[in-house]
Amino acid sequence: MADRRALDLDSLAISDRFRLFNFTRRDDHVAYLWVLRAMDRLREVHQVQVDAGEVQAALNELARLHDEVPTFDGNLRDRLDALYEDGVVHRFDDASRAGNLVRYRNRQSVYQFSELGYWAYTSVEGLLAARIQDANLSRLVFSDILEDLKALAAANRAGEGEQVYRRLSRLDSVMEDMGRRSAHFHVTLGEIIRSTDASPETFLRYKNALLTHMSEFMAELDRYLPRLATAVRDVEASGLAFLLDRAAAADERPFMDRHERLEDWRRRWSALRAWFAPEGSQESRAGELRNATRIAVSGVIALLRQISEAQRGGVNRATQLRHLAEWVWNAPDEGAAHALMGAAFNLRSARHLGAAHEDTEQISPRATWWDAPGVEVSVTLFRSGKAPTPGVPAPVRGNPGARAALRREQAAERAAEREAAGHLTDLGAHGRVLDESETRILLKLMTRALEGRTVVAGRLKRGSGADDAVMIRLVPSDTGSAVRTAQGLLHLPGFRVELAGRTPVTGPGAGSKTGSMTGSKAGSMTGGAR
Repeated sequence: MADRRALDLDSLAISDRFRLFNFTRRDDHVAYLWVLRAMDRLREVHQVQVDAGEVQAALNELARLHDEVPTFDGNLRDRLDALYEDGVVHRFDDASRAGNLVRYRNRQSVYQFSELGYWAYTSVEGLLAARIQDANLSRLVFSDILEDLKALAAANRAGEGEQVYRRLSRLDSVMEDMGRRSAHFHVTLGEIIRSTDASPETFLRYKNALLTHMSEFMAELDRYLPRLATAVRDVEASGLAFLLDRAAAADERPFMDRHERLEDWRRRWSALRAWFAPEGSQESRAGELRNATRIAVSGVIALLRQISEAQRGGVNRATQLRHLAEWVWNAPDEGAAHALMGAAFNLRSARHLGAAHEDTEQISPRATWWDAPGVEVSVTLFRSGKAPTPGVPAPVRGNPGARAALRREQAAERAAEREAAGHLTDLGAHGRVLDESETRILLKLMTRALEGRTVVAGRLKRGSGADDAVMIRLVPSDTGSAVRTAQGLLHLPGFRVELAGRTPVTGPGAGSKTGSMTGSKAGSMTGGAR
């Protein structure tokens, strides 16, 4: 299981840390590895900050010991700068190293491992140094763990904080090493079992030592597991809170406060306890390791029986492949050989699909299909071999209900506007407060009048506008006018407004009702005209 601290990282932090391994994906990754090895060699002699000349001198020393060290033809500084861009090293400008004015102006740069960069380098070196022969299950560690647990309980009862810290640190290191060893061993065992078809002689050579090693480990684990569980409970009975507090007090990590150290030791003790003390029906990790080792022993024995029977009968996968190769070689023609191989390995002819790239000029006609970028292929083409078509257009569906609702809304709005226009012409705009509808009708009419206005010598002479119910006229006035609306007082300096209804009135005495009013918005618009 991954460390909890690694699970708490967000995607941005993970990307930054993966960037530290960019040097392993470059074409000359071996050269970058030797540059880091040279810097590590200088770090071992306490040269933390080094320049390109010192790194080159360290590479020359390594070249005298190892023939694999590459030569750097004046591009060592470029490689160090590339490692700086990846975050593996830090780069500083050290003017004190400049021996002359030219080197001072060139800003002599020095380099130093970054903390995470050194972790990345050691991870790569650990991977390169991994060997299958190192896999083992240590059975001698259980007696040391039991002794440390007993000494830990005694030190906690005696109040010896430093001794508690030493024993707890040792137990934490031992348990971490034990988990790493067990994971390494079972992964290696699975690799050996998987590769027995290719090299059964290797498996038969080590079968006795492997079975003996796993059997002795299980016997030792069965003997110590009850006593280890009792020792863990004895430590907790001595006072777990005091134990963790003393360990945190004796911890000398300067970049963590006391609360952080206490939480870290509480997490470590929980992991240590989970190894040997089961919680209810849940089995301990040591018990799970015992079961996994027992299953591995059964798998090794079954594999040994299978290999023995195959060798006794003379038929295994290797002999089957030899016979198949002989049949293919003796086939009468190439078609028969392909048919035989297809039947043996259940092979079918591939269906080739073709499609044009969106930007054909971007792809060279000489590029192979392996190097050229891929194109998206539709599912229809992939499954049926036919190019997709847009198909018959879907019929336009009418919605009479929605249309009727929209017509009703428009009719209601028009009726409200006509009613507001009638009030505006009947009652006038002066001496009362216009509501929202009347104000909206008035501003709409004033906009039309201002768009059709006549300006002579920079002054507004006249202007008029109308809709289907009301007509408005802009008449120049020295006093101006004003009108009250629901939004506030509107001023109209420089002219007045006359309103008249457009509906004809028949009969004697027919005429037009007029009124005068002013408005703030109209005033601002008129000021623009003036």
